[in-house]
Amino acid sequence: MSISTSPHSHLLHPNHNHFLSNHRIHTTTTTISLPSSRTFRPIKCASTSVQLQDPLPVQVQAQAQAQERVFNFAAGPATLPENVIRRAQSELYLWRESGMGVMEMSHRSKDFMSIMEAAEENLCSLLEIPPGYSVLFLQGGASTQFAALPLNLCAPDDPADYIVTGSWGDTAFKEAQKYCRASAIWSGKSEKYTKIPSFGSLDQNPAAKYLHICANETIHGVEYKNYPIPTNRSGLLVADMSSNFCSKPVDVSQFGVIYAGAQKNVGPSGVTIVIVRDDLVGRAQGFTPVMLDYKIHAENMSLYNTPPCYGIYMCGLVFQDLLEQGGLAEVEKKNVKKAEILYDAIDGSKGYYKCPVEKSVRSLMNVPFTLEKSELEGEFIKEAAKENMVQLKGHRSVGGIRASIYNAMPLAGVQKLVAFMKDFQARHA
Repeated sequence: MSISTSPHSHLLHPNHNHFLSNHRIHTTTTTISLPSSRTFRPIKCASTSVQLQDPLPVQVQAQAQAQERVFNFAAGPATLPENVIRRAQSELYLWRESGMGVMEMSHRSKDFMSIMEAAEENLCSLLEIPPGYSVLFLQGGASTQFAALPLNLCAPDDPADYIVTGSWGDTAFKEAQKYCRASAIWSGKSEKYTKIPSFGSLDQNPAAKYLHICANETIHGVEYKNYPIPTNRSGLLVADMSSNFCSKPVDVSQFGVIYAGAQKNVGPSGVTIVIVRDDLVGRAQGFTPVMLDYKIHAENMSLYNTPPCYGIYMCGLVFQDLLEQGGLAEVEKKNVKKAEILYDAIDGSKGYYKCPVEKSVRSLMNVPFTLEKSELEGEFIKEAAKENMVQLKGHRSVGGIRASIYNAMPLAGVQKLVAFMKDFQARHA
């Protein structure tokens, strides 16, 4: 990965020799066959048995062994895969033969370039991103993209359509109103965000520059199982996928822009990933801040300013881990199984626990529910914490309970929660 001003999409374009044609990525533990639609350069991954130069002090080792890790049901920052954390731990002090840790590297060094390059290649493989798209590693969270989208895709007088299925969709819509003529063509607010509309009933504006959705509403637990087809002239669909990014396969070619904060499924907070179709780059409004202009970041390969280097490194490890699990189709199967176990427990409780979301659009990632006796919800959260299950309190705007069961939540965590729910009901019903 060189520091040129050529578009970042060169990394994804079939006419460039950025990738080899053998369609395989080699790691130290497994060989992964990639889709024939993309070709990749082999990625050499450090062994998980990297030895730190200086051993941890004995008391720190003892403390780490004595402290049991909790099951973290937080909506984000969320739990990370244990093997990824251990891998990062082994490389924290010294990354390969660089003589330093990743947090200390220049973002323009060859070592960090290789880290960033591998992260992008693995993401492209996971999502089977087709040619003609750029991958940007940015900062500012999805909330910054609420403004960046209309600034990059619209003129001030251009209309844009928004489907509002939850708090984040509503926030994105309100922010877009500052920079274009955004309209909420459907809102579930009156029904407390428990459903997704029939696509055939949507009154889309044919002049709209794009149709925006939030693919999974973290707060309300509403998730699209399929996606609407825009009827605007450009046929442009845009999605905030922050809380279900890389949790299942997605046909990227359906979208003009996909954006996601990393802190749910793919890394620590601080990294925002934008996948943007190349023909949409370079259209920003004249007063768009430099840091919000997709063209600036694409031309500088996400290195216009210092990126969140360590966060990108962590995302890269997660992408590799997801590939080693068999890719997103296999990951989705695991997520479906976990969600079914939890929803079955809720629905089988004879009304003691209730999930307000319509069954057909219940999220695989964020499961909100209430107790029949709402006054016991605080006790439920308190007792669960004593059993090493934390961050189960619902969002402050809606209350109740919320269990976020992202990719890295192990099946054992969901099984323990369900067992606790049944015991709690038996004792308090």
